[in-house]
Amino acid sequence: MTGIDDLPVRDELRGKSPYGAPQLDVPVRLNTNENPYPLPEPLVERIAERVREAARDLNRYPDRDAVQLRTELARYLTRTGRYPLGIENVWAANGSNEVIQQLLQTFGGPGRTAIGFEPSYSMHALIARGTGTGWIAGPRNEDFTIDLTAARRAIAEHKPDVVFITTPNNPTGNAVPPETVLALYEAAQAAKPSMVIVDEAYVEFSHGDSLLPLLAGRPHLVVSRTMSKAFGAAGLRLGYLAADPAVVDAVQLVRLPYHLSAITQATALAALEHTDTLLGYVEQLKSERNRLVAELLAIGYEVTASDANFVQFGRFDDAHEAWRRILDRGVLVRDNGVPGWLRVSAGTPEENDAFLDAVRDVKKEQSS
Repeated sequence: MTGIDDLPVRDELRGKSPYGAPQLDVPVRLNTNENPYPLPEPLVERIAERVREAARDLNRYPDRDAVQLRTELARYLTRTGRYPLGIENVWAANGSNEVIQQLLQTFGGPGRTAIGFEPSYSMHALIARGTGTGWIAGPRNEDFTIDLTAARRAIAEHKPDVVFITTPNNPTGNAVPPETVLALYEAAQAAKPSMVIVDEAYVEFSHGDSLLPLLAGRPHLVVSRTMSKAFGAAGLRLGYLAADPAVVDAVQLVRLPYHLSAITQATALAALEHTDTLLGYVEQLKSERNRLVAELLAIGYEVTASDANFVQFGRFDDAHEAWRRILDRGVLVRDNGVPGWLRVSAGTPEENDAFLDAVRDVKKEQSS
């Protein structure tokens, strides 16, 4: 039987595993940072209406440039991000991962490198590898903040073509201060210059504001977003970026023809009509996130400060064994491979209660 190793796979892909989280049949699943609240019925009905309208023209290709969608995304960002943006500043694709892929296809590739500060979102390194971009793992401090002195040194030494800054950071949850982002941007421009991609997938859950205003006067800065988290639309697969118009023009050099289906565009437009309702769910999740932090600390766990819809907690002598014990109690959390730590997504109050009961039991077992 032929296996992967028997195929002429590129050397940098050999021995690697595809990205993914286990999807197990358990009562409470809090391992993939999904929004636990189903879309409200009025939005479901509006999606059906828009999809029905789009279906009448499915014999035709969709709007290649997604003009209406990008216009509405720009309005949303302008309203919530405190920085004026137009359609020329916004690009959309099938999830933020495709946005990142297009950026690396445009600004990375063979003979070029990208740097990220680990632990962070593992897809950055995976997409870099998939596009033939060399990957450099940059440093973090013990508390998972970016070691600015070491990061500047790494940028000066390696002169990467792309710099990734994830804020709030996944899997740790902590936000990166604007001052750190500016310092890294300046270091990157002095070294190359290079593109700096700020991944704001979880920014709607943050205690602070978006870094969109930093785009002013910085043509090599990109802010990446998603509708999977705050909009509760993980199944939609819609990501987008905000940047200088030249960046939007550049990524279109690598986009596939008609990459966003008419159905995807129709569904995303319907969701944007219900922004206020969906952001109301975000406020509920922020409250539950804060409750998880307080309760975990009270139980006796260490917690990384979180600006996301999840919490990293520990420390465990054997994180995978702790993960298994929590799973035995019907709750699935994420073992990200960060030594001594696990990650839990904020769920509904009932789901969070079940999780907290489980980790209380595990703590008692550890103490006995």
